[in-house]
Amino acid sequence: MRVRTNYQQANGVIVRTTGTGAGLTMAATGELIRLINYVDDINTTLRRISASIPLMEVDERKRLAENIRSASTNLNAVLAQLEKGQ
Repeated sequence: MRVRTNYQQANGVIVRTTGTGAGLTMAATGELIRLINYVDDINTTLRRISASIPLMEVDERKRLAENIRSASTNLNAVLAQLEKGQ
């Protein structure tokens, strides 16, 4: 079971908490929190998709694979931008 990490902002400081209650303080913006939460949502969605695959018909799996391949291209482009700092 995966423990979700939450990011909360208080007085301009970001506190990262996990299901264990442990916290890590780091400086970040509210926008960074939003973006990290988007990535967490993507990971949750991928787990849900993985759980549904055995229930899908062959043609459904093929269509979904095409769609995910397209998203993969976009993901790789964003990763490249992050690594370059652009």
